[in-house]
Amino acid sequence: MSFATVFFALLFYAATAIFLIGVGMRIARYARAPAPLKIPTTPAPTTRTGVVGRMVTEVVFFHSLFKANKWIWILGWVFHLALLLVLLRHLRYFIEPVWTWVVLIQPFGVYAGFAMIAGLAGLWVRRLFVERIRYISSPSDHLMLALLIAIAASGLGMKYIWHTDIPAVKMFFMGLMRFDFHPLPTDPMLLIHLSLVAALMIIFPFSKLLHAPGVFFSPTRNQADNPRERRHVTWISSAEKPAAPAEQ
Repeated sequence: MSFATVFFALLFYAATAIFLIGVGMRIARYARAPAPLKIPTTPAPTTRTGVVGRMVTEVVFFHSLFKANKWIWILGWVFHLALLLVLLRHLRYFIEPVWTWVVLIQPFGVYAGFAMIAGLAGLWVRRLFVERIRYISSPSDHLMLALLIAIAASGLGMKYIWHTDIPAVKMFFMGLMRFDFHPLPTDPMLLIHLSLVAALMIIFPFSKLLHAPGVFFSPTRNQADNPRERRHVTWISSAEKPAAPAEQ
């Protein structure tokens, strides 16, 4: 068994553990955080059903971004939709037999790789040349964009330029799920692509990419605008309650 096989097997076990535990801990932290104020962004729905509908339009269609800036909305929505198609296309490496709908989206997943790069490039240009956005951008913002573009570019590179043994790659990942190591091809572009993906998985729980689950816990979005109908009570855990004053 080659060094690359063992190294990448352990790397993906570690990256998966960090990703799942890290995201799980962040979600638990978000869920425990009290909401001290009633602050839904108006106009807001006045019922919980309306809040659910608002969250769906926000998560699926980026409604607030659409109202704020159409160009950024186009770039962001194209990127996220393309990313979804690319991820769904990669399901073929983890299931056998491959589901029919996964087979059918394979060509669309390839085109989505180009759309993903286009959307990311547009968002990066915005951070570089729009002064007010450049002012608030940190090095980590540029790192995330560069990492995502590099992942997409290396994946397309394997599709069109530096081909690899796809069945062997699938055997490798299917084996990881059964704790049964299979040889991993050592093509340089494949190893670069997998290294970048593992890096993204490790960084994800500690980055701004956590806006993905975080949007569901935003009080400006998940609260109903009903302060007159219902009293808003802040929930405080026992660990956060102030200690009672000592008796004199």
